[in-house]
Amino acid sequence: MRVATLNVFGLRANWPGRRALMSAGFARFRPDLVALQEVVANDQARQVLGDGYEFAHHSERESNGEGISLASRWPISAVHEVDLHLGPRAAGFACSAMVAEIDAPGPVGRMLFVNHMPDWQLTHEAERERQAVAVAKFIEELVGTTRRHVVVAGDFNAAPDAASVRFWTGKQSLDNVSVCYRDAWAAIHGSDPGHTFTPENTLTTTAEYGEWATELGRRIDYILVRSTGHGPSLHITECRRLFDHPTEGVWPSDHFGVGAVLAIPARSKGADA
Repeated sequence: MRVATLNVFGLRANWPGRRALMSAGFARFRPDLVALQEVVANDQARQVLGDGYEFAHHSERESNGEGISLASRWPISAVHEVDLHLGPRAAGFACSAMVAEIDAPGPVGRMLFVNHMPDWQLTHEAERERQAVAVAKFIEELVGTTRRHVVVAGDFNAAPDAASVRFWTGKQSLDNVSVCYRDAWAAIHGSDPGHTFTPENTLTTTAEYGEWATELGRRIDYILVRSTGHGPSLHITECRRLFDHPTEGVWPSDHFGVGAVLAIPARSKGADA
């Protein structure tokens, strides 16, 4: 299973040039499941991914049409939206989470693919904590007693040492809730910072498009695999940054993407259908 996530940066900054780079990059990586953020719901996702996917778009959108969408090469049997407007400071931004039930072929079987994009402001970690708990609890209720695989991907707007990410990766509890997801990047690259939002990318800091002139670089885009009692249900065999260099001066987006290759562990019996 090949999974990718990317913040598309809407239609800004030479969209035709960026679209061509994204299309080529996704064609090379060949993802089965894709989480997209800051994507316009009309046809932007299809423009960068091409045919062969089912698409789902969250109903919460910005005034310019941007929001989160996901794509799957396999049938999407249901899509659930989780309300992330938890408190007054979350108003005015399309913070969103969508949980898709995917009918993947065997031996994976029915699984959940989650696109998560909480609040972005540096001062809103309290909101991101509440949003993480809300999404994680929804997933646990949906999984119930079944043995479904769960993959969560997206622009978490928080670095690995933030409480919301520490919660996702099982390093701390929040609001008397605890879960554990394996961070695909850390599983392969250990302590390598792997920044996905960095001043190396001029779209992050240029006066025309960026608002982050003092940005030092952070890893805020993730692919996570749900664990049960003894570890993640899927083996992470590969993880890499995507779209992390310009072509003839054009950056694909203001974020770097993340791509991971996941496999059924040798001893696993697969998920419940």
